[in-house]
Amino acid sequence: MDMPLTITWREVEPSAAIEAAIREHVTKLEAFHAHIVGCRVVVEPPQGHHHKGNLYRIHIDIRVPGREIVVTRDPTAHQAHQDFYVAMRDAFDAARRQLQDYARQRRGDVKHHD
Repeated sequence: MDMPLTITWREVEPSAAIEAAIREHVTKLEAFHAHIVGCRVVVEPPQGHHHKGNLYRIHIDIRVPGREIVVTRDPTAHQAHQDFYVAMRDAFDAARRQLQDYARQRRGDVKHHD
């Protein structure tokens, strides 16, 4: 990665274990694209009214040459996101799929219709 990973905590207490898990997920993403320019991860509570339990909103911004991939997982649609690790897994799975799709397009593996 050209730029270091940036992790932002908004109204959430930072945790070394969570930060290590985020770094591990980002390292795995690098296997799907040879040149990730930068990655920014934001961890925050949901916007708006308060829900029961600790819900987490995960926002991932990945920059690769020619594209910026943005993934947001909002807990209002997924009550399973009371567990931070579930919210993080879902967000990084979505980022991985988008990164794989973009890599396929760049290689020309995707058919184009006229």
